[in-house]
Amino acid sequence: METTQGISGGREGAILARLIRPEDEDLPAEAAQALLNIRFDRSDLDRIHELVTKNQEDALTPAEKADLESYLHVSSFLDLVHAKARRSLKKPH
Repeated sequence: METTQGISGGREGAILARLIRPEDEDLPAEAAQALLNIRFDRSDLDRIHELVTKNQEDALTPAEKADLESYLHVSSFLDLVHAKARRSLKKPH
């Protein structure tokens, strides 16, 4: 399987992690819940699945590869934001 560079594995990931600080618990509960509500819709999830499947078969076109990398970057960013939101909701009030 050909791999693509996601945010979590490179310089962008390190920069975003320092910026977002997902280990901190400093979001108000309302903001944390609002961030957790940001999710891919069904059509995006279907597209991601299609691209990942084609990637495993080494059958991506250059445009599809760019699409997959974009989805991976956005997904990694969203993972960091969601981690921070979940931690913030677990903190004692």
